[in-house]
Amino acid sequence: MTDLPESPTHELSTSGVGPWIGELPEDPWFDRELLEKGDTRNVIDRYRYWTMEAIVADLDEKRHPFHVAIENWQHDMNIGSIVRSANAFGADTVHIVGRRRWNKRGAMVTDRYQHVVHHDTVADLVEWAKAENMPILAIDNVPGCVKIETFALPERCLFLFGQEGPGLSPEAIEAAEAVIEITQFGSTRSINASAAAAVTMHSWVMQHVTF
Repeated sequence: MTDLPESPTHELSTSGVGPWIGELPEDPWFDRELLEKGDTRNVIDRYRYWTMEAIVADLDEKRHPFHVAIENWQHDMNIGSIVRSANAFGADTVHIVGRRRWNKRGAMVTDRYQHVVHHDTVADLVEWAKAENMPILAIDNVPGCVKIETFALPERCLFLFGQEGPGLSPEAIEAAEAVIEITQFGSTRSINASAAAAVTMHSWVMQHVTF
């Protein structure tokens, strides 16, 4: 990797690239400053030197129709990681329910490219989901839940996750059309909330994306 002392991006990914070699391209999706000084952002090679706006526009053409929602009553540290995974798996939008402020550190700046919206309450989220005819699927290991490995995930749906520790609120459980658990085989009662979100999104991908 070329040294990038003058790179205009503050992200320092291990796979960054230096200044463009040769004549600079004129395509409108390229960022001239990145071309001239290098691109150290945490983006895939396809998006090297692209403007942020161009990346978002390209992602908007291929986002998957599932959404992700997270309850945020206690400033959960997992939210950033969930946003990052949502970007990686092509989620349409991340919905944060409760406190507007959330810890963005784990997102690794992917929130710049991922649609993130806020709802004050679970009731507000439910109202949005009903207007969009979007079924809510809660992810938790409570009595009466069904195993994700045996559940046919709808193409359009909203996965709802709770906080680390207390899990989903009773109101969130009540709002869900189904409560789904990830099968575990060890002694721990639950897995990390961000890990559960990643497993769930990948399960959707395995059911709906052709490779």
